[in-house]
Formats: sequence, C-alpha cells, structure tokens
Amino acid sequence: MGDKEEFMSRVNDLYRFEAIQGHLGWDQETIMPAKGAKARGEILAWLASQRHDRLIDSKLGELITKLEDQNHDDFFMANVREMRRKYDEAVKLPTEFVSEFTKARSEALIAWQKARSESDFSLFAPHLESMVKLTQQKVEYLGCESTPYDVLLDEYEVGMTVEDYDPLFSGLKKRLVPLLSKIMDSNIEIPRLPEDMTFHVDGQEEFCKKVSNAMGFDFDAGRMDRSTHPFCAGLWPEDTRFTTRFDEKDPFSCLYAVMHESGHGLYEQGLPRDHSYSPVGMAVSLGVHESQSRFWENQIGRTANFWKIAMPWFKEEFPDCPDWDFETLDLVANEVKPDFIRVEADEVTYNLHIMIRYEIEKLIFNGGLQVKDIPSTWNKMMKDWFGIEVPNDSLGCLQDIHWSMGAFGYFPTYTLGNLYAAQLLQKMVEDLGDIDQIIGSGDWSNMLDWLRERIHAKGSLMTPAELIKSATGDAPNPEPFLDYVEKKYSKLYRL
Repeated sequence: MGDKEEFMSRVNDLYRFEAIQGHLGWDQETIMPAKGAKARGEILAWLASQRHDRLIDSKLGELITKLEDQNHDDFFMANVREMRRKYDEAVKLPTEFVSEFTKARSEALIAWQKARSESDFSLFAPHLESMVKLTQQKVEYLGCESTPYDVLLDEYEVGMTVEDYDPLFSGLKKRLVPLLSKIMDSNIEIPRLPEDMTFHVDGQEEFCKKVSNAMGFDFDAGRMDRSTHPFCAGLWPEDTRFTTRFDEKDPFSCLYAVMHESGHGLYEQGLPRDHSYSPVGMAVSLGVHESQSRFWENQIGRTANFWKIAMPWFKEEFPDCPDWDFETLDLVANEVKPDFIRVEADEVTYNLHIMIRYEIEKLIFNGGLQVKDIPSTWNKMMKDWFGIEVPNDSLGCLQDIHWSMGAFGYFPTYTLGNLYAAQLLQKMVEDLGDIDQIIGSGDWSNMLDWLRERIHAKGSLMTPAELIKSATGDAPNPEPFLDYVEKKYSKLYRL
C-alpha cells in the first residue's frame, strides 16, 4: 500500500468512528431510554478515546508530512491540509482528557434536558461548571496566543477571533437597534391566531414534511424526528437526520424549525459522495452550514410567495385556520418583537440574541464570570437590550443545548450564517432572476441546484472565506445582510 492509499485508509477509519459517534448521539437525543444514559456516556467516551488514539498515531503524522510535499489533485491535497490542522491540534490533547470530556458532555446533556424541562438552573449548574473547567483545561493544552476565547472561536470558524467579531457585532448592532426601534414605533398590527385553536401535532408533522420535501430533502436518505432542541445530524449523505419540536398553539414554530433543519440537511445530502469519510467530504464550517439553513428558513420561507405554495397544504391539515391572504401570512411570519427564544426570533432581533451569548461566553473565558452568575447576567442583558424580564430559566439561559455539549464559541457562527446567506441570495438573484417568481412557481429545484454547485459539492475544498468569495464573487461582508433586512422590514412595516 502506497503512502496515499495508507493515508486515506487511516482517514476513512477516523471518519467512520465519527459517524458511529454521530449516530449514537442522535439516538441519545431522540429515542434512547432514560436509563441508558450511563452506558451511553461510557460507550461514547470509549469511542472518542479510540478515535483520538488513531488520530494522534505518529505514523499518520509521518504520512501527512510526506504528502504535504507532493502534488496530487485539489481534493486530496485539501484532505492533507485539513488533517494537518486536526493532527496538530489532537496531539496536544491527552487521550484520557478526550475520554473524560466526552463522558462529561454526555452526562451534561441529560442534566440539561431535565433542568430545562423543570426550569431549574441549579440542576444543570454542576455539570456546566464541569464543562467550563474541562474547556479551560482544553485551552491550556492547545495553547493560547491571544485570549482563551479565541481558541474556542477558531474551533468553529477557522481564523475568526474576538478582534474580528467585536467590530462585526458592533456594526450590526448600530444598524439593527435603530431599525428595531422604528418597527416598535410603527402602527402596523399583527393578526393573531385564535386563542382557542389547537394545531394537532400529527397535522403539523404532515404539513412540515410536505414543505421539507418541496425544498428537496430526500426522505429516502433521511428522516425527521422529535427532540428537546431541533438539530440536524448528517451521518453521511445517504443518512441525514433532523429533528423538530411541536407547539399545539403555534404551528409556525415547528414550520420554521423544520425549514431551518432541512436547510442543514440539504447541505449534508449534497456533499461530495466520492469523498465521504474524509475532511473534504464534510461541510466546510458551521457558518457556511448556517447560511444554508437561514437561506431556506428566512429568505424562502418567510415570504408571501412561499405561502402561495404552502397555504393549500396547511389548509388541508387545518381547515379551520383563519382565511388570511398571503401578504397577511407574510406579516405574521415576519413579526418583529423582543422575545425570549433565539430559535424563534425574527431576523431583526436574532443577531442580538447571538450577541448576548457571545458576550457571556467571552465573560466566562476571558473575564472570569462564574457559572452561578450566568442566570443573573443573562437576565440583566435581556432587560438592558430587549427591555423584557426573563420569567424563568427555560426561557433564559437554559434554552440552548450548546453549553451542555461544551460547544463554547459556536454561537457566533449563527450570525456569520445570516451574513453569508444574504450574500448568496444577492448572487443567486443575479444568476437566476426574480427569486419571488421562482418561489411562487412551486419548483424550487433550480435554487437547490445553484447551492449544490457552488456550496454543497465543494465540501471542504476551500476555506469558508474562499468558498463564499468563489460562490458570490465577493469576500464575506455584512452589507448585503443589512441592506436585505432594512429593505424587507421597511416594506413590511411601511417605515
């Protein structure tokens, strides 16, 4: 076996381990019996240690060094580049630490689910303290050249630091807060669903599956399930799973969660199959991943033309729903209001939710914020920024799953996703023409094909910034998003 073949064999095995871990993680959040938690945590910890041992094998390091000096096709050399980065990071982490971190994360997830359902932060606090301490330990192992939080940010969007995010968020806040103020002062009244109306779960599920199918999600290569927090698990292109949750008084919550997760799923199903089980066959970054979900959820789903197509499906399941026209439904779907839940936030306030999480994580790792003070810090920020009092922990600092997973530094990628999505839409309009007409036609395949060619099929061939520039012609920047959101909401609210 030559060096190239041995390298790919080792890399493929690493990603097979990752797929098994992903499958067990999906099961843990959806259908695993409660008493299975202890054994599941032990199995996931063992798998993590086994994978880590293979990743830090000196032979793999030798192969990477040899291959870096050779000339092969672009996809193969991208694999070598990505494995160099992963190998150099992994050799700094002891296997025992990786196992301990994985086991603690599994236990924290179960504790978070219980704490969230009971709205009691104290049930989660000891596990969160453990995750913070282990993450701080990880930063020490990896080495810190600037700030501890920069090390964590780089894990989710390579190259991004506090110095990048601080001015980005400041610029967004400068434009979004005045827009929010104008909207709050407008006289537009938003219709309300009848308080006594119930939207049964089975009907919501059928309706949402029709929407997901129309987007292009292949249910022969994926499935939809229920979980505490909606998520997508791309085990490989032919087995992509996403979840949602249901509110019988608010069917729009489930709809947009499904469109969001289906967007993630479409990306996973469109990754280059010839490069499965390797870095280049994976999504390039969480920011780019988020651009796919936000594109479908907001720029397609929150439009009047979307409802021209979807309303007959909705009426089929809920014939007694109000007989609103498409413009009214568009206004209902785009209602702007300061509220508690990030995943249900409108496009104007959504990034402010991300900024709160970013600032708190920065305080934890750069400023020494104690876990016990997180709820009060969170609640004060919500009061200062949104003008609302957080009534309980479930609507506050317990609403997101990320900290139970040790995913500190993840949240800012959501904002990057919004920015990337707006750039992609701008370029798509140039290439395909009037997107509203395309949405209203009911055939959305050319939009998916456009994303497949420019984003999905590229895998991790390029860096995130290179990929966005390749797809749109411009480097990543916030202006298309700000122009898009100001134009859209000025029209909706007649500003």
